[in-house]
Amino acid sequence: MNDYIALIHKDTDSDFGVSFPDFPGCVTAGRTLDDARIMAEEALALHVEGLLEDGEALPRPSTLETIIATRENRDAVAILVKRPSPERRTVRVNVTLPAEDLAAIDTYARQHGMTRSGFLAAAARRKLKESA
Repeated sequence: MNDYIALIHKDTDSDFGVSFPDFPGCVTAGRTLDDARIMAEEALALHVEGLLEDGEALPRPSTLETIIATRENRDAVAILVKRPSPERRTVRVNVTLPAEDLAAIDTYARQHGMTRSGFLAAAARRKLKESA
């Protein structure tokens, strides 16, 4: 199976947080459930890519039964997130942005558990979907 379970959490007055029990430290967030799902795909892709670049093995996906056996996971909504295909690779690019735009992007990304690259990639994908 190439799908991993992500858990979506929502606290009062917060965005929708996403975590992956099989990948401790792989977290993200979104203002809406759709945003959270999109960001989960991006977070998993970046995390898996980093592990593979470091020569680490990927864990076997846990079952839902195993994940909900942990009490703190029971209050979350579980979704399946497809592991990115091995053909997907990232490419480093150089972009020029006004300093205040870059600062705003970094602030937003940090507040939402994202990287600058993750934010820019997600924004580009959303815009491309809109124009399709």
